[in-house]
Amino acid sequence: MHYLYPKILQQSYDIIVVGAGHAGCEAAAAAANMGSKVLLVTMNMQTIAQMSCNPAMGGIAKGQIVREIDAMGGYSGIVSDKSAIQFRMLNRSKGPAMWSPRTQNDRMLFAATWREMLEQTPNVDFWQDMVRGLIISKDGKRVEGVVTGMGMEFRAKAVVLTNGTFLNGIIHIGEKQLGGGRTGEPASKGITEQLVQLGFESGRMKTGTPPRIDGRSLDYSKMEIQHGDEVIDKFSYLDNTSPFLNGSKKQIPCHVTYTNQKVHDILKTGFEKSPMFQGRIQGLGPRYCPSIEDKITRFSERERHQLFVEPEGWNTVEIYLNGFSSSLPEDVQQKALRLISGFENAKMFRPGYAIEYDYFPPTQLKLTLETHLLDNLYFAGQINGTTGYEEAAGQGLMAGINAHLKIMEKPPMVLNRYEAYIGVLIDDLVTKGTDEPYRMFTSRAEYRLLLRQDNADVRLTPISHAAGLASKERFDKVNQKVADYNSVIHYFKNTSGEPNVLNPFLETIGSAALTQKMRYYNILSRPNISVADMFKNDLELKTAMSKHSNEVIEQAEILMKYDGYIEREKDNADKLKRLEDVKIGNDFNFDLLGGLGTEAREKLKKFKPATIGQASRISGINPADISVLLIHLGR
Repeated sequence: MHYLYPKILQQSYDIIVVGAGHAGCEAAAAAANMGSKVLLVTMNMQTIAQMSCNPAMGGIAKGQIVREIDAMGGYSGIVSDKSAIQFRMLNRSKGPAMWSPRTQNDRMLFAATWREMLEQTPNVDFWQDMVRGLIISKDGKRVEGVVTGMGMEFRAKAVVLTNGTFLNGIIHIGEKQLGGGRTGEPASKGITEQLVQLGFESGRMKTGTPPRIDGRSLDYSKMEIQHGDEVIDKFSYLDNTSPFLNGSKKQIPCHVTYTNQKVHDILKTGFEKSPMFQGRIQGLGPRYCPSIEDKITRFSERERHQLFVEPEGWNTVEIYLNGFSSSLPEDVQQKALRLISGFENAKMFRPGYAIEYDYFPPTQLKLTLETHLLDNLYFAGQINGTTGYEEAAGQGLMAGINAHLKIMEKPPMVLNRYEAYIGVLIDDLVTKGTDEPYRMFTSRAEYRLLLRQDNADVRLTPISHAAGLASKERFDKVNQKVADYNSVIHYFKNTSGEPNVLNPFLETIGSAALTQKMRYYNILSRPNISVADMFKNDLELKTAMSKHSNEVIEQAEILMKYDGYIEREKDNADKLKRLEDVKIGNDFNFDLLGGLGTEAREKLKKFKPATIGQASRISGINPADISVLLIHLGR
């Protein structure tokens, strides 16, 4: 091999991660912290962990994923806290299964913090270059490294591909088409073509981003203000990660405004030049985050659409207009913007655009995110058909963990649907596949009452610690938390409240008066009563609980108030676990099962389910097929 550059880096690694977006960063950090020597290859060292779209982390179901990543020892939660300019807990008015943390972030600080943390992580090396191909073993069965655009050849025991939107990326703005993976950055060539030649199936997807606006040109007095929470929380279970909680920063507000019929009429004038409506974009876009032109077409009966005016950071006037993603011509975008209330004098820094890119249907993966066709090759992030930083980061974390475990010849880590949203995400991708950008929602999780954002550490830190990732500090902190909230529950179950103390409060909410002492646990189980209410009206109880943190009290309250529902969900999860415990070998020959229909046999051969539980979730597999499998397996 001829090298254009001297061999200034170690040429052999345990794991190579291609791409330094959210998936790549988590994969590199996880594998390195578990002890693997990692090379992180990125086309631009200045855009590590770039927030390509909105400057925010978390949100409905996505916030649960960030907390899960943190619980397992990933970095996304810490970085999000340190770079936050606003915190909100969404869905507080609903049950705790729906509560979802979200931060608005300083875009530049987010990326800088991620890079700093990676640079301070032992075992991580960096190389700026484009990967144009993989090195495959002579027998064609496994990956052995990568070849870069500069002619460098790096060997590794495993490779994780996290290419984001860069694989043969094309940017669309009106009738203009530009090759690129992100504005101002080139597309990545070569990998798709090689993988297809090796037998992989590929497809095209599309996503988009809105115009960036000069905040100095906006009239905020015409918009609704949206403050952060008064009672501020954070993503990370570790201490001292939030600038708000330590008092060093105050939150920045966002604003809300709306489109109107005049805006819609102007946008429609650009439809004849729209790449989406004229068929120049073949890939499907995200159904739940449509472009503004898609919104006014699909929801033509609506006179307005909500827009979120989000600051890009502490020290910039740049504004992200959430809800106005567009690939219409620049002049149409500009004219429409100036008809929005507060945007009459708006100046664009750059227009919105759509981007089309290659992905690989994730049904070609194992639950570990390793490919079926090539050993030790892992895919994570948008290459698997997902959309969103959080979904990408969760996959990256698991790919990094499993790549390390594989080369160390240790059992893989597969999170089940009843253990984590990350488990739901990966199981959905691998078992069901996706032909549109996949986004996580709470409705996708059957056991969402078990998968709350407040207990991700209790669910996942012990698993990660046992595998060698989550630190002893995290593990000890979780054990203390469990002991503390069990202590609170024990007190509530074994201590009674006095009628003369609590009856005046109970009367105000129309709840039956106490005729004798009643245990606090039973009082709390009544509707419309919270621990905070009881503290206000029973100083003895408040004093007894004063040694416990708000986090512990909240966790105990949820477990007490929803005890029956949680136990029922645990019972259902146990039934699923029994199916997940029945393993199907990698070399299982489904052709031997005469009782299977042709469709079922072909589906099972294609998806290669690892367990009976996974097989049962494949579309087209019915209970009779599962019975045939169970009988054959002697179960």
